[in-house]
Amino acid sequence: MDQDKINALGDELYEALRSQSTLVPFTDRETDITIDDAYYISLRMVNRRVEDDGEKIVGKKIGVTSKPVQDMLGVFQPDFGFLTDAMEFQNDAEIKIAGNMIQPRAEAEIAFRLKKDLAGPGVTEADVLDATECIIPCFEIVDSRIQDWNIKIQDTVADNASCGVYVLGDNTVDPRDFDLPNLKMTVKKNGKFLSEGLGSAVQGNPLTAVAWLANTLGEFDIPFKAGEVILSGSLVPLEDVVAGDKMELELEGIGSASVSFV
Repeated sequence: MDQDKINALGDELYEALRSQSTLVPFTDRETDITIDDAYYISLRMVNRRVEDDGEKIVGKKIGVTSKPVQDMLGVFQPDFGFLTDAMEFQNDAEIKIAGNMIQPRAEAEIAFRLKKDLAGPGVTEADVLDATECIIPCFEIVDSRIQDWNIKIQDTVADNASCGVYVLGDNTVDPRDFDLPNLKMTVKKNGKFLSEGLGSAVQGNPLTAVAWLANTLGEFDIPFKAGEVILSGSLVPLEDVVAGDKMELELEGIGSASVSFV
């Protein structure tokens, strides 16, 4: 795919983000689109946010890591994208949907905050652990600029991994003190039990997922930076949210996070 086409599709996604509208899937329109094409489309979209709107890159994310999420979306490999400062909300935030999000879905995750740079290829789980300052309970509220979430892997990678916003809990802990694959996450919606999952839901271990992301982005010469937040993927199925909903999660032995929608 030539650069003019990449720029045009990235601009479409940026305008859809700003107008809160949706697009026909790129995979329906550009049958030869590759994952590499999609990544460069996402860079164009993100660079518009940085250059036109003054946002700053503060982290990266991996998504579609667990089987329940893959089955739900019909996408059977992880996606990856960039986080900006405009996406971050504090614990217990109230997030306005109208004018801000299109078709949001909540997912409960473990976020990593880094204390040193990390660049693939060749990053291992031990390297991720060594580079991590702390882990944090987290809600990611994904959103799609693709009509009706009708996505293939190229669509979601192009759409910056369906990034919406994210909410970090207040508690931060040293991951070396915990058995990450066996960490239990419990999620409530509007005060009622919704779902639960273990850290092993994300590629067997959240450290494995973060290492995969470091190595995948390393192929594009994109490093992790000290201070960045890395979202490691949902431990539970995605949940649609609308105004009036409240989502709460508890990461056993670590802490909680909550977010309300208005």
